Amino acid sequence: QVQLVESGGGLVQPGGSLRLSCAASGRILSINEMAWYRQPPGKQRELVADITSGGYTHYRDSVKGRFAISRDNAKNTVYLQMNTLKPEDTAVYFCYAIHAGIIIWGQGTQVTVSS
Repeated sequence: QVQLVESGGGLVQPGGSLRLSCAASGRILSINEMAWYRQPPGKQRELVADITSGGYTHYRDSVKGRFAISRDNAKNTVYLQMNTLKPEDTAVYFCYAIHAGIIIWGQGTQVTVSS
């Protein structure tokens, strides 16, 4: 069974930075798309950014120019570098991956942007 474990969340002031990591573990065959989603308080889960195994990336408009997604295929890990954070970025951030055709979710990590 493959699991995703996120780390790197926390409390940060507006304008600050955080880096999230998500590592896949278990009997890994092949991981195609990896992504970060978030769920703001009282709202639905939304896609933040995704990245293919070949490195093609896509971002939601509100984070373009501030966030950067990357992955290390050798380590089965995806990262989300978040800069110039805003209060509206406050959410639980979830890692997502497609492993052997099956969608897998991480448990989520809280990111709070507040002064």
